Amino acid sequence: MNLKEIASIIGADFIGEDIEITGMNTLKDANKSEVSFVSNSKYVKEIQNSNAAAIIVDSSTKDFVPEGSVALVVNFPYWEMAALSKYFAPPLENDELPHAVIGEGTKISPKAEIANGAVIGKNCTVMAHTYVGSKAVIGDNTVLYPNVTVYRDCRIGNECVIHAGSVVGSDGFGFATNKLGEHKKIYQNGNVLIEDNVEIGSCTTVDRAVFGSTLIKKGVRIDNLVQIGHNCEIGEYSVLVAQSGVAGSTKLGRNVVMGGQAAAAGHLEIAPFSTFAARSGITKSIQQSGLTFSGFPLMEHRIWLKLQAKLAKLIK
Repeated sequence: MNLKEIASIIGADFIGEDIEITGMNTLKDANKSEVSFVSNSKYVKEIQNSNAAAIIVDSSTKDFVPEGSVALVVNFPYWEMAALSKYFAPPLENDELPHAVIGEGTKISPKAEIANGAVIGKNCTVMAHTYVGSKAVIGDNTVLYPNVTVYRDCRIGNECVIHAGSVVGSDGFGFATNKLGEHKKIYQNGNVLIEDNVEIGSCTTVDRAVFGSTLIKKGVRIDNLVQIGHNCEIGEYSVLVAQSGVAGSTKLGRNVVMGGQAAAAGHLEIAPFSTFAARSGITKSIQQSGLTFSGFPLMEHRIWLKLQAKLAKLIK
């Protein structure tokens, strides 16, 4: 849509050349035909370095918008970004796309549903009641067990196994809230990218990104009943045990291990080869590699063991 139309939708004044906008993206990744937003002054540096065609800002950040980018000034940028995201959401299914492409040797249950535009590689197995959405791509030698759902635009690599009832690409838990406590959905217009040789257990969910991709890197092992939030990155060969969870935009390094019911808050970075015991609560980024942690508040495992010993003595 045109920039003038976008300004009208979000209630921003617009003066200047009207240009075509092809999508929305983050400040860091937006290009000359995309619109971005900033809802917090801590992102001022990212505003100045952004290549976005236009940036939704408020009066406190408008002066940081770089030359060549249009400032769309509103009172509540996050709320208006949510309103605008609906207009760039692709169709859930598109019957005008060509029929799905199925690779040689692939076996698909007659009870499975493959949407138009999907691509499934060679020697795959797709079992009953599985759904593969529009423009989704499945690599070679991958197995989708019964009732697996792969939403539109998601990509799954070669030699992957996804067990029954798991969902790849459901909407991330994203919404804007105004001063009245009302919520507006942020449409999740990204996707999920799963690299090669990944196994995902039953009834696990991997949420699609708001923009860009939620990324599961090669060799990852994910147990049953695990939640991966939008825009997360799970490093190579990491292991996530049952009922663990990772909140949105958190990045796990290579070979991170999360025990059962361990959980990480959002927007964190976890160093490679970190290990978290069952029920660990991770609220801050971990910068040093190779450590083992336990408990909540989180502490190194050896300190947690000493604390438990002292507590045991107190109750005798």
